[in-house]
Amino acid sequence: MENDPACRAALRLIRATIEEHCPPGVLMSEEQVNGHYGPTLLDEAEALSVAIVATVERLSFGTPKPPAPSIKG
Repeated sequence: MENDPACRAALRLIRATIEEHCPPGVLMSEEQVNGHYGPTLLDEAEALSVAIVATVERLSFGTPKPPAPSIKG
């Protein structure tokens, strides 16, 4: 997997999509990813997943509701 051109191309496509459609700042640059996570494809995938989660959190409206109180006395 490390040098698989298809994997690398897929991650580049996902990165480009995040850069184009997600809020600025959710995705580190490739250089930052290499320094923070490492240089492997799995490291890039981890950074992309973090960016996706950060986007969902930013776009979620409101805060989660606490659990409803029990009706049992």
